Amino acid sequence: MRILFLTHSFNSLAQRLFCELSQIGHEISIEFDIADSVSEEAVRLFRPDLILAPFLKRAIPASIWSRHRCLVVHPGVPGDRGPSALDWAIQKDLPTWGVTVLQAEAEMDAGPVWASAEFPMRRAKKSSIYRNEVTEAAVRAVLAAVARCQQPDFKPQRIAGQAHSTLRQAERAIDWASQDSAAVLARINAADGFPGVADQLFGQPCHLFDAWPEAVLRGAPGSLIARRETAICRATLDGAVWIGHVKRQGGIKLPATQAFPEAAELPEMPLAGYLKSTQPTWQDISYEAAGGVGFLSFEFYNGAMSSGQCRRLTEAFNWAAGQPTRVIVLRGGSDFWSNGIHLNTIEAAASPADESWANINAIDDLAEAILRCETQLTVAAVGANSGAGGCFLARATDFVWVRDGVMLNPHYKNMGNLFGSEFWTYLLPPRVGEDGARAIMRHRLPMTAAESVRLGFYDACLPAPGFAVDVARRAAELAAAGDFSERVAAKQAKRRADEALRPLAAYRAAELHEMQRNFYGFDPSYHVARYHFVERSPHSWTPRHLAKHRDLNWIIPE
Repeated sequence: MRILFLTHSFNSLAQRLFCELSQIGHEISIEFDIADSVSEEAVRLFRPDLILAPFLKRAIPASIWSRHRCLVVHPGVPGDRGPSALDWAIQKDLPTWGVTVLQAEAEMDAGPVWASAEFPMRRAKKSSIYRNEVTEAAVRAVLAAVARCQQPDFKPQRIAGQAHSTLRQAERAIDWASQDSAAVLARINAADGFPGVADQLFGQPCHLFDAWPEAVLRGAPGSLIARRETAICRATLDGAVWIGHVKRQGGIKLPATQAFPEAAELPEMPLAGYLKSTQPTWQDISYEAAGGVGFLSFEFYNGAMSSGQCRRLTEAFNWAAGQPTRVIVLRGGSDFWSNGIHLNTIEAAASPADESWANINAIDDLAEAILRCETQLTVAAVGANSGAGGCFLARATDFVWVRDGVMLNPHYKNMGNLFGSEFWTYLLPPRVGEDGARAIMRHRLPMTAAESVRLGFYDACLPAPGFAVDVARRAAELAAAGDFSERVAAKQAKRRADEALRPLAAYRAAELHEMQRNFYGFDPSYHVARYHFVERSPHSWTPRHLAKHRDLNWIIPE
């Protein structure tokens, strides 16, 4: 079928559905929901057999749904209607939730149901549940619904339901004097990503995001009691929570201590080293070891890695390389492995160009430390989505094992035609060839885990269920292998041979020469793209690599 995606943006769910439906032979084109007239034009140009709305923020116009079958992906169980569906479910601490694919009609979310899928709820951030449980359920439901659209005898069912309203800030508000940590976490989790919880810090209005539980620290409810690296700890009725990110009024979302320099007056509560804490607390870099394997995790919000985070992670990796292990597994975070440099902290800097330069050099230092590790075999366990520099940071390891279902975006060009660094010019061509490297870097569409292995970019695609257990088993087998010493020796020999042929410093200098032009040159594309990304500017058009129907060579189907 020809399927037109009508979507607010090409987010992680839309990307996953695009890949899943394309793989089974459907022809997909995408139009951002900018205006009714634009959507109507897209329908005229593409003449779709089906319109799918994976992520909308407003209703499909009657001029479209009354003439074409339009299926909407709603992050709620059958019968649930209205906005803030997932927010309500998290804040109410419901045990299960789901995704429904329903037909668009005049009443929002009230059309007949074509498919649905449920899942058990975790106590986690809304953004995390959306990228994991909601996405997996949506894939199951959408594939079922699309298949049923091709069955002439299938009749979708109408299900009675009751609409709920948008979850307002008054209903999200935290009463620090009377609410315990669980209630505070539920409210911030339910608003994570967007819109955040309206509150105050240091007497200034802001929105709170990225909450973590704290098991030990205590204080007067509502008081700010500590800081650690980029996070701030605030007392609740029965304990405390950490706030990782905030958005000041009129500002952008930033690490809490960067948004509020006043946090420097709070007592610093550092952890003793990198070992994973035995009790809940804020810890963005942690290390565990078992069976000759060291596991280094880095839970960086939205996968963004600032200059400071890159430096701390480099220190942690070098420390891990000094431990008595044979294999180091880089786990990344639970929601993203890495998305490369931190565009928000760059945008907030006094000189975004200078901070861009500092950030790319810091992440290059990390990649180089991984490449030069001669004492252990290294593995990137990519269990979550990854983009741009994060994809090549993973490739700096000896082995990359990626979870099936992960979306990879190894290109840089969507961010103002960035050239990219992280030693991609050294790492990519030997894996996929010069032509393959050019194709990957020019291709602006997402790559699936299976495709990355088929192309030779990554090494193994592992099943999603039990991914962490499978990684641990495989890493332990590497550590216990009888030919471990020979593998390390071969790794060292290859690094020396590569260095003699062309030093890493030469690759880095050539990449950074291009990046310097991106940051400081006459073409402002990167700075403009970064600004609009950070400010979440509404789309003015759909990029041509997504809107197939707007290509100059597109022929209206007969």
